Amino acid sequence: MDLRIYYQKIRKIEPGITEPFVVVVSRETPDGGKPGVKADVSRSVAARLVAEEKAELATPEEAAQFRADTESAWKASQQEAALSEAELRELRSSLKVRRRA
Repeated sequence: MDLRIYYQKIRKIEPGITEPFVVVVSRETPDGGKPGVKADVSRSVAARLVAEEKAELATPEEAAQFRADTESAWKASQQEAALSEAELRELRSSLKVRRRA
């Protein structure tokens, strides 16, 4: 692989990506890459993945759906963690009461 051509390809792709972070969709690769896996990556990483033909940029609809799903999963995990903390505080306070009695 000619590195000059490789980096020219990356420099050609990167300016076409307008946002600082974009969603990419992986392609199937001979080295075992799974197709269809989405990830939110920086512009430079996205340009490199596209140049290496390991991923392609997601459509705006795919990106919006991916980000909405990721946000809802994050909110659910935060809510679950808050419930766990509340349950832990309740358990601690009930144990304190029993010790005093």
